[in-house]
Amino acid sequence: MATSPATILRNPRQWLGQLPLAFAVAVVAYAIIDGGYIVTVVGFALIYAVFVAGLNIFMGYAGQTSFGQNAFAAIGGYASAVLTATYGWPPLAGIVAGMAGAVVCALLIGMPTLRLKGHYLAMGTLAIGLIVYEIAVEWQSVTNGYMGISGIPPLGIGSWELESDRAQLIFLAIVTALSLWATWRLRQSRFGRALVALSGSEDAARALGINVGRTKLIAFVISAMFASLAGSLLVHIVGFISPEMIGMNMVILAFTMLYVGGIGTTTGPLIGAVVIGLLPEVFRGLKDYQDLVYGTALILILIYAPGGIASLGRLAPKRRAAR
Repeated sequence: MATSPATILRNPRQWLGQLPLAFAVAVVAYAIIDGGYIVTVVGFALIYAVFVAGLNIFMGYAGQTSFGQNAFAAIGGYASAVLTATYGWPPLAGIVAGMAGAVVCALLIGMPTLRLKGHYLAMGTLAIGLIVYEIAVEWQSVTNGYMGISGIPPLGIGSWELESDRAQLIFLAIVTALSLWATWRLRQSRFGRALVALSGSEDAARALGINVGRTKLIAFVISAMFASLAGSLLVHIVGFISPEMIGMNMVILAFTMLYVGGIGTTTGPLIGAVVIGLLPEVFRGLKDYQDLVYGTALILILIYAPGGIASLGRLAPKRRAAR
């Protein structure tokens, strides 16, 4: 049964929990209406929201650790770049080909790697990201090394292209909304409940009849698809790709967005991506003190909202009970 507006207003837990999402949506709407430089900032945030949504499935829902999601973003990005800029493929076909390649690679890599647990799994996935980064640097006949690939066409279908910044932002907003909806539906499904059981205890999940190895592999493959989609979107929006775009900085930024937004929550990836995307712009006027204030803001968020900004609605009742 749907919750009425009056019920939401009477229950601080309800409306407090909706404020971060409302803020993120308002920022996207403002960027679409106002235009200008904020369109670029919010556009990148939405691309990262798709990337983090996939990471959230593997880390937030399944309780695993991956430092190598940038590898699948690189596969999607370079597949789209090479197929469209070199061979004249339409962008949509390049995106689909990149996602298919990411699925195959995730299956081949995941079957041996996901046998690892804890810190060993983290190190194994980190190695995957480093290997793909090195391939992007050294395979110059395909990737052009550090020089990168330029002339990548914008998103579009057939002769119709998303040339204006606002049109691209609207498209990215739709893709992000569909991605978050897909993760929400996944979380509500039987498979999603299996992931949550897996994150609690692998032994307990196994005792309940859950195939732990297969469940982790499927979650890994799904997260790879999201990462590949984000990588393809990134190159078509920017029109360029180089190894620096898919390096460890991408992983660090995604981790920050995931934990600031709220790991394991459906809306956390969007909230975290928008907040982390805006904070550097908000503090840009501080010049030499920008990094100091930015780091302090992140620490304060994690201290007072340890479950992420999306969990603020759950904190109010606990604090009232404590008082």
